[in-house]
Amino acid sequence: MRRHWQKRPLLIRQAVPGIEPILPRAQLFDLAAREDVESRVILQGQRGWTMKRGPQARRALPAVSRRGWTLLVQGLDLHLDAARELLSWFRFVPDARLDDLMVSWASDGGGVGPHVDSYDVFLLQVQGRRRWRIGPVDDASLEPDVPLKILSRFVPDQEWLLEPGDMLYLPPGWGHDGVAEGECMTCSIGFRAAGRDELATEVLQRVIEAVDPDAVDPLYRDPSQPATDAPGQVPPRLQAFAGEAVQRLLRDPAVLACALGELLSEPKPSVWFDAGEPLDAPQAVRLDRRTRMMYDDRHIFINGDSFRAAGRDARLMRLLADARSLALADVARLSDDAFELLGQWAHAGWVRAVHET
Repeated sequence: MRRHWQKRPLLIRQAVPGIEPILPRAQLFDLAAREDVESRVILQGQRGWTMKRGPQARRALPAVSRRGWTLLVQGLDLHLDAARELLSWFRFVPDARLDDLMVSWASDGGGVGPHVDSYDVFLLQVQGRRRWRIGPVDDASLEPDVPLKILSRFVPDQEWLLEPGDMLYLPPGWGHDGVAEGECMTCSIGFRAAGRDELATEVLQRVIEAVDPDAVDPLYRDPSQPATDAPGQVPPRLQAFAGEAVQRLLRDPAVLACALGELLSEPKPSVWFDAGEPLDAPQAVRLDRRTRMMYDDRHIFINGDSFRAAGRDARLMRLLADARSLALADVARLSDDAFELLGQWAHAGWVRAVHET
């Protein structure tokens, strides 16, 4: 992290020795056919580049033997526990930054063209071989009339052939082009990187939504306003009143922290949960693979909601967020209110009971 994170690329030979695909090709193709799974098929043929978004009917996929095509399945960690487990290996970066695990299956010669990402990514080879060419991007010009953002003047300065178990880390902004040499499968672990203005907009929206509509709302008053001969001019005192109103909303750091935590823990719009069973008695629990849970000094955040927590309850809830599970002995130490809340999360499908042996 100190030497490479967001600084320069890093190739790690045999980062995960003996690794195998987290699912077979046929199961990946089946997932791509589902409505709730985000997928793309990318093909480079005689007519250039084409892309088709899912769902992908199995009979509509190109033949496995056909050269030059790729199937991308996004957010596999939302659908497979094995993918969630692999993603957890990268929790040396805060969960607030960790995004998802994408699997790329490619036939011989398949790839998505030279491109650049705006986020950090680890590229873990899990099956077959893929040749990567990388380099800094001096010219970000893109190929015209192509459904992908392909660099038109990519000049790589490093090249490697990755075998199963090898991993390549790339910081944001580095150009890269990966081409399969024979059938191959690659796992991409991506990280969230919100823009400053985007983040400010989202946080401010949540701050506004948190305003109590029943609270006393002082009205603007101008008892000293004289008669004016410039009625079109906005009164400076009204401008100051509006500025103070906005500043008041932003004055409390805890309000901003709460809005940020809710935003960062919000699942993606396509995520939904199956209802679970409430906890009738203390049981060991684990977070559902789709649940996002975080905390700060005052709050617990889970799936876009926030809760005040302190003392032993806060310590135990933070343990649940960090370990994504809580042993029976720890659940039994929760206060009645905290256990009731945990039961509500279980009923919503956010946490699952674990039967310890």
